[in-house]
Amino acid sequence: MFIDKVRIHVKGGDGGAGCMSFRREAHVPKGGPDGGDGGHGGNVVLEADASVSSLIDYRFKHHFKAERGTHGKGSRMHGATGEDLVLKVPVGTVVHEYFEDSKETGELMADLTHDGERITVAEGGMGGRGNIHFVTSTRRAPAFAELGEPAQERWVELEMKLMADAALVGMPSAGKSSLISKISAARPKIADYPFTTLVPNLGVARSGDLSFVVADIPGLIEGAHEGRGLGHEFLRHIERTALIVHVVDLTGDWEGRDPLEDYRVINNELALYADELAARPRIVVANKIDVAGTEEALERLRAQVKADSVAAAGGNEFAPSPIDPKVYCISALTGEGVDSLKAAVAHKVHELREEAREAAAANVQYEHVWELKREARDKRFTVRKLSEGVFRVSGTQVERMVVQCDWENEEAVVFLQHRLKRVGVEEALEKAGAVDGDEIRIVGRAFEFESAKTAEDMFEELDI
Repeated sequence: MFIDKVRIHVKGGDGGAGCMSFRREAHVPKGGPDGGDGGHGGNVVLEADASVSSLIDYRFKHHFKAERGTHGKGSRMHGATGEDLVLKVPVGTVVHEYFEDSKETGELMADLTHDGERITVAEGGMGGRGNIHFVTSTRRAPAFAELGEPAQERWVELEMKLMADAALVGMPSAGKSSLISKISAARPKIADYPFTTLVPNLGVARSGDLSFVVADIPGLIEGAHEGRGLGHEFLRHIERTALIVHVVDLTGDWEGRDPLEDYRVINNELALYADELAARPRIVVANKIDVAGTEEALERLRAQVKADSVAAAGGNEFAPSPIDPKVYCISALTGEGVDSLKAAVAHKVHELREEAREAAAANVQYEHVWELKREARDKRFTVRKLSEGVFRVSGTQVERMVVQCDWENEEAVVFLQHRLKRVGVEEALEKAGAVDGDEIRIVGRAFEFESAKTAEDMFEELDI
């Protein structure tokens, strides 16, 4: 079964809690703090694997969670780090954020185009620090430790786009499946009715010393760019291909369509779906030349292709054009002209590969763009006045600090107050009009607003 788009929920492992402990040994009546740190939670990682051909593993199972970190112990014994959960996906998988509540697709997280390429989609929580970290010159016996940090969790959308060098496009029953069966070992279903092909087929073709991967894209119809006839499901597989091989049925099929109009419809649908597809290098193939009475249609098609080639070159007949002015005449049934077409596609793909390699070497690639955006977004917070004397603070980083706090421990609460001041929460609350005694709500906690000056008097040298 060919599954090319799924949505899954991922959650990293929660961090283990730090330990509040003091050294207790014979002849050491006043041992210092020795609480160990909690272990970090495992990450959820997506990894492109060339041996995986579809997203079927995620069709029925949608929730994945990494291992949590273990708690710290006394004698400076740190908790174990949770194991990462590595989810294998096909090469060519595009990863987006997904918001289940609004059913909307968010920012691009990764485009996994190489075998072994990875992206962390849900980071595990940091382990809480043991009380050994909170010793200062004025506080020799801290009686508190941090709880483990909650892990990240989110929905992500995985979309598989075929990694092919050339894509066969055209109207239904134009002969694309017959052609791919002639030039490669692919054996798609072939029949004399429209939409025989419902999922893309891949084949590897060879011409001399050159080889290329070709994709047979199911037939497109007018309105495909708007989703008609599963247009979006098919068109997105063309986006990665370096070369478009446009197959035109000279007979107009059983409907008696005009081949030239079919040619224009497909070109228009590609351009309307994505601007860059209009400028994508392409070769036009006239199929079914073995059928009598197709000569006039072939001549009209040649004239139109040559005109389009000149127009794509800016009106200069001698300038390079993304559209090959030559129309390749074949019969996918008898094999006539197929070898010369295969050679032309192989050489064109080879040229495009070399150009892409040089362009990639010249460009500086910045990795982890999405991670940097996410980190910046996590640090942001908002203060909203709910009613007179009641405020709510929202923000990923601030909420994690509150969750990590041991609210049963007074020292830990004061430590949290100091941390919130350091990230600017106190200043933001004062600007919003909060005064001592107002109620502040963060996540599921509510407490009175109190200027951190009081806390600074108590813990002047508090170490964060």
